[in-house]
Amino acid sequence: MTEVGFYDLGANQIRRFYRGGRRIEAFRGLPVSDDQAPEDWVASTTAVHGEEELGLSRLEDGTRLVDALARDPAAFFEPAHRETFGSDPTILIKLLDAGERLPVHFHPDDGFAARSLGSPHGKTEAWIILEAEAGASVHVGFAHDIGEAELVEMVIAQDADALLGDMNPLSVQAGDSIFVPAGLPHAIGEGILLLELQQPSDLSLLLEWQGMSRADALLGLERDAALAALTRSRVSAAELEQLRDCRGASLFPPEADRFFRAELISGGARLEAAFSVLVCYAGEGMLASESRDPLALGRGSTVLVPFAAGVTELTGSCEAIRCRPPSPPGFLQSHVRRQSGR
Repeated sequence: MTEVGFYDLGANQIRRFYRGGRRIEAFRGLPVSDDQAPEDWVASTTAVHGEEELGLSRLEDGTRLVDALARDPAAFFEPAHRETFGSDPTILIKLLDAGERLPVHFHPDDGFAARSLGSPHGKTEAWIILEAEAGASVHVGFAHDIGEAELVEMVIAQDADALLGDMNPLSVQAGDSIFVPAGLPHAIGEGILLLELQQPSDLSLLLEWQGMSRADALLGLERDAALAALTRSRVSAAELEQLRDCRGASLFPPEADRFFRAELISGGARLEAAFSVLVCYAGEGMLASESRDPLALGRGSTVLVPFAAGVTELTGSCEAIRCRPPSPPGFLQSHVRRQSGR
């Protein structure tokens, strides 16, 4: 096993078709310069759709993270993860700054992605709101069942007002978290900085596409084929509450565990040996372990913690989000048995 330490990851901002990026730079304590790089892909082994290198994270010495993980998976991942996923973290983490409202869009699930897009992963995601302007909101799911003809009519007309009017608006503020399963239409409103955990793919299907071609918006699929991946059924108030359900320090409902995990930690926390990425959103402190040199953390720090670091401790006033890959299937099954008393 290679000797590895903590990896303090720098910014990896990606230019997209929508505005944003200045909140990311301010969050990281960087000079505010670009308002067209609204996503920062953290500890990424995923490339932007249609690209080979763009989006991939690199370590300080220039090594691609994906190569470092493949070279010594035992140093980075616990045995149960390696048995199921090998050297693939099977997670993509992003900072996202909505400098304008994002278009209404959705993402395919695993089955659709494999059948129609040649991808092993769909894109279930979840958001943790880091900053939100007063009155900021998101839209998640349709508020009533949408017929196929009604949907097609709105899409052909590119009627954004009608699409948003048929969806569930949710006011958000810093500290909120929302789980967004694949297929569910959604739109992130202007004035929001969030941390996004998602499956490792860059597959988005847009229902509104002003300024781009329909082919790009629908990933080259025919309209009706693309819309088959959309959840048109009503999402009730009770179901929305479930999407926002937290369990103690855990930020997402139980259904998220097979895709990714996130928990809040703060100074004094002792963390078991495991692959994780820490995103410090407030305060400052140190990350230390018996086998590694301590690392200073502050607001905007993003740090990869390998399994080989052993038990680690966070000290000081730092408050952070600990992002982790999905629970291996065996872990999930044993957890369900424990919960049911069997």
